[in-house]
Amino acid sequence: MLTNNTIELVKQSAPLLAQVGPEITAKFYHSMFNQHPELKGVFNQSHQASGKQPLALFAALAAYANYIDQPEVLSDAILRINHKHVSLGILPEQYAIVGRHLIATLKAEFSEQFTDEIEQAWLSAYQFLADLFITAEHGLYQTALEQQGGWQGTREFTIEKVISNTENIKSFYLKPVDGKALPHYQAGQFVSVFVPKEVAGFQQIRQYSLSVAPNGSYLRISTKHDGAVSQYLHTLKAGDTLKLTPPAGDFVRQHTASPKVYISAGVGITPMLCMLGVHSQHSPEVEAHFLHANKTHSDLGFNQEINELGSNIRDFNVVTWLESEADGTHSGLMDINAIKDTLPLTDGEFYLCGPVAFMRFIKTQLMNASVQAEQIFYEVFGPHENLPN
Repeated sequence: MLTNNTIELVKQSAPLLAQVGPEITAKFYHSMFNQHPELKGVFNQSHQASGKQPLALFAALAAYANYIDQPEVLSDAILRINHKHVSLGILPEQYAIVGRHLIATLKAEFSEQFTDEIEQAWLSAYQFLADLFITAEHGLYQTALEQQGGWQGTREFTIEKVISNTENIKSFYLKPVDGKALPHYQAGQFVSVFVPKEVAGFQQIRQYSLSVAPNGSYLRISTKHDGAVSQYLHTLKAGDTLKLTPPAGDFVRQHTASPKVYISAGVGITPMLCMLGVHSQHSPEVEAHFLHANKTHSDLGFNQEINELGSNIRDFNVVTWLESEADGTHSGLMDINAIKDTLPLTDGEFYLCGPVAFMRFIKTQLMNASVQAEQIFYEVFGPHENLPN
């Protein structure tokens, strides 16, 4: 356990972080990658270049410093990070590397203000948190390994077939090379795809939502032709292989009898397809709404699948918005207010996935319609961002 003195010293030094902002975490990553270039594959380099990853780490660091004496405030964020780490195959020894460079960066940045006593407090606080993460992630690794069809680390899959859903989205149907069973996973979870280092000079890892309900036969990911890794995937064909980690993620469909509202934009539709599939199979008596926004009609590549899954649900409703065309149910941006009388605002569960700006826009609309924050669940592609309440 952390001592009261350690907690107080870390909280007292928290304002130092606010003075420099995400610049401090950008320096940390630069230092760490210089000495450990093998870790570039663990951290999405496009998110490094855009500043999203340093910003996300800074937010997490500042939150820990401020709430170190109230760990329950951070529990949801910690669980989310645990799942992401497990999907990346993070090892205990990598925590030591991160800790060493993080503390060294703080000491170099704040110089005399970062006294030996404060340095020791941060070392203790970091090790305490690292131990929590390592323990929790060991449990997740074991759960993934011990379930029927489970595994740890990477497993090789053959691409059975590739379907072009739209001009920019392809679906990959994946079967394990070893021919053994597949695990059951929760609707909304993702797998990590390990891309060979030959593609970009170092191994890259990307997470993709599973876009089909568990079926015991195959996994499916559906990817947009956007970014180096997705562009590489779009060059693959049936018979090629990919290495995947087990399904992970805490953005999952709740097993309740509450009405469900699945809301997505663009390729954010992928986890919603999985959720709708599970809904159709296991709770067809529960009310469901599927709201989707896209740019043009040609971007709608899953309409037939959505309608087929929805046909098994007793009370099912689909509403589509097309930003630049008028031949959808609605034109322009998604407008919850226009259909709020049809939605289960008081007792429903609302699942959001899409660009962050879209989810902020929709969450604000939902809350203006009296939906409570605890009714809203969301997934952010890339480094996590909290949507304002």
